[in-house]
Amino acid sequence: MTLANGKVALVTGAGSGIGRAAALHLAAEGFSVGLLGRTESELQAVENEISAATGASKVLVADVADEMAMRHAVATLVQDFGRLDVVVANAGVNGVWAPIDDLKPSEWDDTIRINLRGTYLTIHASVPHLKAAGGGSIVIVSSINGTRTFTSPGATAYSVTKAGQLAMAQQLALELGRHRIRVNAVCPGEIETAIDENTDIRGRDKTEVPVRFPEGDIPVTGGVAGTSEDVAALIGFLASDRSRHITGTPIWIDGGQGLLR
Repeated sequence: MTLANGKVALVTGAGSGIGRAAALHLAAEGFSVGLLGRTESELQAVENEISAATGASKVLVADVADEMAMRHAVATLVQDFGRLDVVVANAGVNGVWAPIDDLKPSEWDDTIRINLRGTYLTIHASVPHLKAAGGGSIVIVSSINGTRTFTSPGATAYSVTKAGQLAMAQQLALELGRHRIRVNAVCPGEIETAIDENTDIRGRDKTEVPVRFPEGDIPVTGGVAGTSEDVAALIGFLASDRSRHITGTPIWIDGGQGLLR
């Protein structure tokens, strides 16, 4: 079933956090949504929620860093819904944060594989279908780390991937503009998600630079973190025709946190 607006979106990392919120937001806006991730039970829960609200979605179990799995997942989505208009490249990990001489090559590779290779493969597999649809929007979920701030202790691999995602967005905005495909980067600050539970931090005292913040380091909210729904609303705007003249642009959604840091 393709919904009334006839458009189809792919969201990676759709089982939780920002990806889940983005999928629910786009479904509420009338998109049929491909829910891609590695944990089928989480994706199924999101699909059930969308279905209960009379939306349309498709569970796609895949590792974003696996080329064949991604090709199959995107092809399946297009086969079921007939087209692809929006891609939200959200899947990612914080990985290991450690001093550079302690960070193991395998830990570096894991973060690069998921965050950068995964973003590349998501776009690589999707662009032919966006071209076939006559254009579309790609939204890459980056971060304030590596694009605006560099104060997270030991986050070298993570920051490099987030900077790389922004460079990818700006490079591809020019390359794909002739095909009426827009590419933008959303750069969240502190957001209430479970990603920090998967962050392995070692040797903080060896890399952290002491900084004294005012009471609360998010000026707009007095230190209260943003929500996944805040980011989802921005993604929804960039996915829509309301942002038709915006491309190659990083948009920081951090309540001013990055300016302070």
